[in-house]
This record gives sequence, C-alpha cells and structure tokens, in this order.
Amino acid sequence: MTQPTHTQPTPTDPQTALRDILASIRRVVLTQGEGVELTVLGILSGGHVLLEDVPGVGKTTLAKTLAKSLHLDFARVQFTPDLLPSDILGSTILNPKDSTFHFHQGPVFHHLLLADEINRASPRTQSALLEAMNERQVTIDGTTHPLPSPFFVIATQNPVDHQGTYPLPEAQLDRFIVRISLGYPSKEDEIKMLFDRQTTDPLDHIQPVMGLDTLRALQQQVRDIRVERDVALYLHAIVEATRQHTELALGASPRATLSFFRAIQARAFLQDRSYASPDDIQALTIPVLAHRIRLSNQARYGGKTTAHVLQSILATQKVPT
Repeated sequence: MTQPTHTQPTPTDPQTALRDILASIRRVVLTQGEGVELTVLGILSGGHVLLEDVPGVGKTTLAKTLAKSLHLDFARVQFTPDLLPSDILGSTILNPKDSTFHFHQGPVFHHLLLADEINRASPRTQSALLEAMNERQVTIDGTTHPLPSPFFVIATQNPVDHQGTYPLPEAQLDRFIVRISLGYPSKEDEIKMLFDRQTTDPLDHIQPVMGLDTLRALQQQVRDIRVERDVALYLHAIVEATRQHTELALGASPRATLSFFRAIQARAFLQDRSYASPDDIQALTIPVLAHRIRLSNQARYGGKTTAHVLQSILATQKVPT
C-alpha cells in the first residue's frame, strides 16, 4: 500500500481541525449545497458516501481533495463492464522462482477508494465491495485480509445516463451512509473557478491539515456524542414509518437505523455540540434514507420520489422537545 510522502501535521483541537478540513476542500470544490459537509460527515461517522450527480460538477475532485487534506493514501478505480473483482480486491499470484503463491493487494487496500461510475461495472464486480464496505476486510482464496484503518469508499454515478449501466442493488446502496448531490455552482463560484484554474490547478496546492491519528481520534469523539432516548425514539419512528408506508415497497433496514444514528452524532459534532437533536434527524432523513427505500409501482408511476415520501413521514411524526 502506497503511503503519502508528506509529513503529517501536528494535531489541533477538534473544531479547528474540522474548520481546516472544510476550508481546504472549499478552496477547490465550489458548490452551493451541503455536499462538502455531508462528505466530511460520512468519513467522521465511519461510513461511505455515494455521490450521484451529472458529469463535471467535481465529484472526483472532491474525493482527491479530501484524501490530500486528511493525509489519506488514495486509489481511483474507473468502473467499466469488463472490470473484474480481482481488479479491485487483488489476487493470489504464483512466484515461479520458488513455486509459492503470494497475495498481490488491489486498490481496495487504501484509506480512500474512489469507485468512479460504480454502476458501469457488472453486478459480480459491484458485489466484490460488499464485504470490504461492511466489515473492513476482504476474503481471497479462503484467507481474510484486513483493510487499512480508516477505510472509506466514495462511489460516483450519473443519475441521467443509464445506457450500459447496472443499477446498484439494495444490499449495496444500504452500505452508503449518505447519498449526495453536489449540484451546479453559483454564477460567482463558476467565474471564480475559471480564474483559479487559469494557470494552475488549486488541487496541486492542497496540503494535509491533519494526520491519521487525529482523524481516528475525531471519529472516536463522534461516537461519544450524546443521544437522548427521546431523540433515538424519534429517529426509530421515522425508520419504522418507512416499513409501513403504503407508497413504499421496501422500508429502511436496521443497518439504516444504525447509520442514521451515527450520522446525527457526526452532524452534532460538526456543529460543535455534545448532543444530537431532532434538527439533526430532520436535516439528514433524506440524505441517509432516500437511497435505501424503494417506491411501490403505483407511487413511482404517479410521479412520487422517495424524498416526497420521507417529507410526508416527517410531517406526521411528533417531534420531541
């Protein structure tokens, strides 16, 4: 596994480190939405992120900037129909000199793996990531190999172009803690981008703002964020409502409930709070749950979206005080 060669910066206090991360990314990725914050939320909560947007809005740039800012070794895999599982996980190779087999690591053995256009690979290749994303390990020829810590997957896909693609199965979608759309930049940001890149690429000047030890410490501090029982019950009521809603053919799983819990802890941490609130739940319901549930045929043909259904669920749930 190739490690970055630059020196790890001295750890700072958590909120200074978070401000430095966000500022570092925003120097390169110009977006109006909460895509940057949600991506950082994803890695703080120990989850994976699905970037679903049209080409050219900065999905790959966001992943590269995050890797450099957090001092993570980085690998990008362009998913194509002929990509094999061994191209991602690695394979056992025979050494003819001593007639022994040695495991050659694939790109999954990096801190941050960018699975670019993940839905262009076959279901067989997509499924190669299931164990890695859920258990932080891969099993090759009966031998289990642990992945580096932290391990973080950013996957991208284009929601418009469906030719030559294989839709991600629910089991894989369920492993992404949030689904994010960056959207187009504002007029001012797009003009600024033109001049920022007139002579150089701002990504070339990004320096790490923290080391791996600091990142692991931040992830542990996220787990310590307090969640009151009433807030947890509110979260569960929303998840349970997706399982009973007449317009949904598939509700959120228990894995989704746990991801939701981790996500609200991370959002509270990003906002420098020691506790999670109902506001965190309301803000994250769609990013965390919309890609994990499936509409009924009647609702889909009627023009509904999963976001519409989740908004209606939020409107009917009693908010704890």
